Amino acid sequence: MRVVAKFGGTSLGSGDRINRAADSVANAVEAGHEIAVVASAMGSTTDDLLEDITFETDEADRSEIVSMGERTSVRMLKAALAARGIDAVFLEPGHPDWPVITNERGEVDVEETRKRAKAVAADLDGVVPVITGFLAEDHEGNVTTLGRGGSDTTAVMLGNYMDADEVVIVTDVEGVMTGDPRVVEGARNVGRITVDELRNLSFRGAEVVAPSALSYKDGTLDVRVVHYQHGDLLRGGTRIEGQFESLIDMREEPLACLTVAGRAIRNRPGILSELSNPLREEGINVDAVASGMDSVTFYVDVDLAETTEALLHDAVVADDALSSVTVDDPIAVIRVTGGELPNQPGVIQKVIGPLGEAGINIIDLITSATSVAVFVDWEDREAALEIVQQQLD
Repeated sequence: MRVVAKFGGTSLGSGDRINRAADSVANAVEAGHEIAVVASAMGSTTDDLLEDITFETDEADRSEIVSMGERTSVRMLKAALAARGIDAVFLEPGHPDWPVITNERGEVDVEETRKRAKAVAADLDGVVPVITGFLAEDHEGNVTTLGRGGSDTTAVMLGNYMDADEVVIVTDVEGVMTGDPRVVEGARNVGRITVDELRNLSFRGAEVVAPSALSYKDGTLDVRVVHYQHGDLLRGGTRIEGQFESLIDMREEPLACLTVAGRAIRNRPGILSELSNPLREEGINVDAVASGMDSVTFYVDVDLAETTEALLHDAVVADDALSSVTVDDPIAVIRVTGGELPNQPGVIQKVIGPLGEAGINIIDLITSATSVAVFVDWEDREAALEIVQQQLD
């Protein structure tokens, strides 16, 4: 089996941890597997170096300075592997076999990087390359960087281009947990999770795998997250499944928009539960929910509008803080999802600006970490879909 193993800064944060990392790699090699290693800077080295740059410097010098953390890590890990009888070589920008190349815009040159990664993969039989994460090199030989989460990006990207069977992210968490174990009691490891689920968690604070890295994962490449204390690269942790799907989709059936108005609804604990529980008990699926300071809006199948209105009206009558419920239909919804969506500044304006210029009224706009849902009048749906596709396809 061919594995790319990425060791995060915490997992290389001391001599003992480097020894543990080297043991896990050596055990996998001795078991007959092909292993390539991606190493982050030890501990908080990169952050420390950035804090020490208190003087004016250009981007080239800045990249050279911060690269020292990863350059040190690969030398340490290569030496630890050599002490175990493993034939290892460290690769860093400037090395003839360095694989990660960026273009003049600072973006990964996919064609050149893929070609170089395949060349590294061709020499994996008996040799373990230890590659600096986070770093890249442009066509002029200057050191560049891959941005936040760059070591994760290096690992998954190389795993893809080297035709690896699996990428293993070795870090300081027990894979993906059901909750923060520092906050909730009984948090446990999640054995499997999809890229879409993890993408949403990552953009809302879950520091497991950088979302930028997951964009390089395809459906044939396994990615797994394990704790550095686990000691086994080939088992345990959380397996990340699937691949990002970029999609612009219009719901085929119309929706009804039901809005409950009331005084300071947002400051009412449990108000969403009070309104939605009767819908759940009746088996009514809610397609989307939007809330404001003085209103809550539910989107449901247009065929269920009458039943939903009656249930919500009962809640209004029973609560003095609620004033009224109104219905608007038919409504169309166009949804845009994609792994790179959160990395596109101005993407919302890119959608709503042309719709406004076309005279299409936006009834609602609901965004999450990785998707945008645009609600328009049913009669405007085809024109709205065409505009969104033109802007984002």
